[in-house]
Amino acid sequence: MSLSPAPRPDDTTTDSQVPTLDEVLDAAEELWPRSLAESWDAVGLVTGRRDALVRRINFAVDPVRAVIEEAASSGTDLLITHHPLLLRGVTSVEAGQFKGEMVHRLIESGCALLTAHTNGDSAIGGVNDVLAEALGLEDTAPLAPAEDGLAAEGLGRIGTLPEPLTLGEFAARVFSVLPAVAGGVRAAGDRDGLVLRVALCGGAGDSLLGAAAEEGADVFLTADLRHHPASEAREAAAEGRPYLIDVSHFASEWLWLPTAAQALHRALTDRGYDVEVAVSGINTDPWDFVLTPGH
Repeated sequence: MSLSPAPRPDDTTTDSQVPTLDEVLDAAEELWPRSLAESWDAVGLVTGRRDALVRRINFAVDPVRAVIEEAASSGTDLLITHHPLLLRGVTSVEAGQFKGEMVHRLIESGCALLTAHTNGDSAIGGVNDVLAEALGLEDTAPLAPAEDGLAAEGLGRIGTLPEPLTLGEFAARVFSVLPAVAGGVRAAGDRDGLVLRVALCGGAGDSLLGAAAEEGADVFLTADLRHHPASEAREAAAEGRPYLIDVSHFASEWLWLPTAAQALHRALTDRGYDVEVAVSGINTDPWDFVLTPGH
């Protein structure tokens, strides 16, 4: 799970070819506008000096210890993660606690941290577009259009498969395109039932269960489906639809990272900058193994 990095500038590269953090942030804002973030979210720059030079950028889903240590020890100047390190308010970043320790490690190593969360979900070419494309969906549109965005921006996606698949076949396709993680893929519904219209939301999307049903989806794919929302959705489903597919939160969002890295690298190259961009191969799914009947 890694993206081949662009060549790193050699010793003859002048500072005029290397962007400042502020210039990288301008490029990131065009790709993943902060205006698309949900009101409860915490996106944007977490640590870093805007006038610092950025020669190396790493992408990851989660700002966990292994990811931050990888960035800090490899000379990375900017770590871009999908999930926020400081989503909820804190009153201390003392180094004796995990988040405080991570903030200190980033600052002491000179690595800035940028979060592109729900703005990365909603943007064109974001998490949901990449997931929809990987599954072969056509004529896609947002499940929850952005209030102040373009028609193609918003949370979730609804689209159509080129030809019908059974639920079992579609679940197998989902399994085949996602990174391998312990939890695998869970499905609810008739294994032999036909699926044509697909709704999805990368990450935790049970808030869009109603929207998927209203849009006439045959199946709704998301992560972190809890017992009660899933049970109630199945009870309320007309003729069993939409079927449900539950996947790993990490896996559903990791697919976006190579696309995001390539998009940012292209945007910076178009501006005349020479930057190395890579994707972390660290699996940050929190689960290590799962037991199933018969195993």
